[in-house]
Amino acid sequence: MWVYEKKLQYPVNIKQTNPKLAKIIITQYGGPDGELGASLRYLSQRYSAPYPEVKAVLTDIGTEELGHLEMVGTIVYQLTKGLTLEEIRAQGFEDYFVDHTTGIYPQAASGVPFSASALQVKGDIITDLHEDLAADEAYKYRQLVFMVYNVSCCQNSTRD
Repeated sequence: MWVYEKKLQYPVNIKQTNPKLAKIIITQYGGPDGELGASLRYLSQRYSAPYPEVKAVLTDIGTEELGHLEMVGTIVYQLTKGLTLEEIRAQGFEDYFVDHTTGIYPQAASGVPFSASALQVKGDIITDLHEDLAADEAYKYRQLVFMVYNVSCCQNSTRD
């Protein structure tokens, strides 16, 4: 069905662990608007698409989201690879670690596991496309960028 090329389109090569950052980025993997939900949303909605062209576009987008899922999983893996117990404790990763060690588990940053209840597939193309637009809304990316910037760039800064 698909040809899988065993390399990431955009290689991820993180050299420094950062479990605090991983706890935030994991939401893009399995949070309510993450890549897992996006891929399932599009790949499920395609079955009731009224035209072959729409079905093809939804299939393409769903497949692309699976690629995003792999990249985000790789980022989280590299941010947590080889953590010491001191790093786990110092950066607040123990609650995740106790349940999953450094396995990549689909959950939101809050710790809530992925649930298919976060997405809708109604079988009506207009309703489904509205769902897609809402889930892909740019605000979530601005929130994520803000959090990533504050955790990775400013965690060692001092305040006046």
